[in-house]
Amino acid sequence: MIGRLRGIVLVKQPPHILLDVQGVGYELEAPMTTFYKTPEVGAEMQLFTHLAVREDAHLLFGFASEGERRLFRALLKVNGVGARTALTILSGMEVEMLVQCIQGADVQRLVRLPGIGKKTAERLIVELRDRVVDWDTSEATTDSAARASKATGPGHAADEAVSALIALGYKPQEASRFVHGVAQDGMTSEEIIREALKASIR
Repeated sequence: MIGRLRGIVLVKQPPHILLDVQGVGYELEAPMTTFYKTPEVGAEMQLFTHLAVREDAHLLFGFASEGERRLFRALLKVNGVGARTALTILSGMEVEMLVQCIQGADVQRLVRLPGIGKKTAERLIVELRDRVVDWDTSEATTDSAARASKATGPGHAADEAVSALIALGYKPQEASRFVHGVAQDGMTSEEIIREALKASIR
């Protein structure tokens, strides 16, 4: 089992990260909460990882904090929630907000996430409520992951943001609408995605 990786960021294309660890390139999928903390290409970072083994693929997921990985693994235990859905949930909400929604039985906010219907939201609340009692959401992320990315051109950043939202389960028209509703000159793709995701669950 691969539990943690430290290496150089070679590619960052939400929701994918390519990390060079002593000459070996590891392809990972990460929630947007981790991407917001991913340094620029060429910088070093550390990720906590989860390996999902399927009949047709081995998928490696990366997280900026142990808390994110822990919640991801808790989500996988919920009936009807797979890795893709869990990644989407974590991308749409910070750990603190998700825990608050579960503790407060906030179905209405949960169903605003793509792919989450009322029944799934209710299952999340029922099956996770006891697991997140007194959940510590104050964990610090890895030090190297806290560095910000440089801004790219507005068009390129917006296109990356739209592609990321589609990969997370949003319909193309929805992704484009949310992105272009918040995108401004000088914003990085991560900043645009963050604001677009906030807008989608308001």
